Amino acid sequence: MGGFVRRYWLEVTLWKRILLGLVLGTALGLVIGEQAMGIKWVGDLFVRLIRMIVTPLVFFSIVSGIAGMGDVKRLGSIGAKTLVMYLALTAVAVSVGLSLGTLFQPGAGMDFVGTSPQVLGAAPTLGEYLMSIVPLNPFAALNEGNIPAIIFFAILIGLGILIIGEPAAPAARLFQIGSDIMLVLVRVIMELAPFGVFALVAWVMGTSGPSTFVHVFLLAVALVLGCAIQTLIVHGGVIRLIAGLPVVPFFRDIADAVIVAFSTSSSAAVLPVAMRVAEKNLGVSHTVASTTLPLGTTLSMDGTALYVALLAMFSAQAFGVDMTAAQYLMVGLVCVVVAVGTAPVPSASLFMLAAVLQVIGLTAEQTALVVGFILPFDRILDMTRTVPNATSDLVVAVTVAKWEGELDEVAYRAKPVE
Repeated sequence: MGGFVRRYWLEVTLWKRILLGLVLGTALGLVIGEQAMGIKWVGDLFVRLIRMIVTPLVFFSIVSGIAGMGDVKRLGSIGAKTLVMYLALTAVAVSVGLSLGTLFQPGAGMDFVGTSPQVLGAAPTLGEYLMSIVPLNPFAALNEGNIPAIIFFAILIGLGILIIGEPAAPAARLFQIGSDIMLVLVRVIMELAPFGVFALVAWVMGTSGPSTFVHVFLLAVALVLGCAIQTLIVHGGVIRLIAGLPVVPFFRDIADAVIVAFSTSSSAAVLPVAMRVAEKNLGVSHTVASTTLPLGTTLSMDGTALYVALLAMFSAQAFGVDMTAAQYLMVGLVCVVVAVGTAPVPSASLFMLAAVLQVIGLTAEQTALVVGFILPFDRILDMTRTVPNATSDLVVAVTVAKWEGELDEVAYRAKPVE
């Protein structure tokens, strides 16, 4: 029995096993319908295991990555490049969303009759979001899983170790060991990914099903096309034209992260997988991966930015708002800021929609109607838009690593062996 499992399961590349789980889950969900709720707990358990590891992984990885730089100047170099790339890619995603919203006109002739308003609360202001990054109690932030605050605190700890230098070497070694342990746990947890993906997709298809796209067909088509453009053309273009690397190895080797992103709809949940993929498959050094990828969990929201821009166009068209050039510009700027401040969890972008719709003059009541209409379909749309969030993280990690001389190009081009 052990030999059978090893030969026909464990020796099969992980992304193929995950893909099999996705296909079988889709089929089962369509066959048994809402009875798929009975196995949702398997998917929830998988996501819970991943989210369990996220906080310690982020903390240990960032501290060890910064401490391992050896020079404070390198922190500024990597951090600045990472930030600029994330914001630039988010701005491009917003432009794609606005363009497709204008082209497809998904909200034209929309009728909200029968839709129940859903008020999700006001989005935090930029000042409130920036203030929340500095934790009053770092241990409380670790306990609550407050990723932005954890990143800020970890950067300070790593910077302190870096400044002290040799006397702090034991602390640097301790955090490096902690990071290595977390990555081993990720490898173990990922063996459960095919089963978790199977259960989650079966639940989504069983309770929502493909018929949900009938009512939001144009919006769904625009979103899928936009995510494809952002992932294949924009991200692929960065790899080929800016990093100067072949595209095929990149997309071939990130399959694990893409499938987990799609099935969990959570950028935070995919972080452990992205860390593993970046270092093992793509040849990104631990120093760069542990700095760029955790930052990407909160800063890299290409799919979210694209989706919110699409929803802004959908809402404007539904309520007959003729947007001016200035409003287009303001919507674009607000979408970038909102995307950066969006929590990396399912459906979080809907909480931020009010801030964007205020720019085009929609009231709280009108915003609630839009959210009420979208909410029943949001899970499937959310699965799609999480994919470019994940690929953006890895694109930035590879590109920054190439710029910094921290990319093993032999490992990048080689086909990974599992």
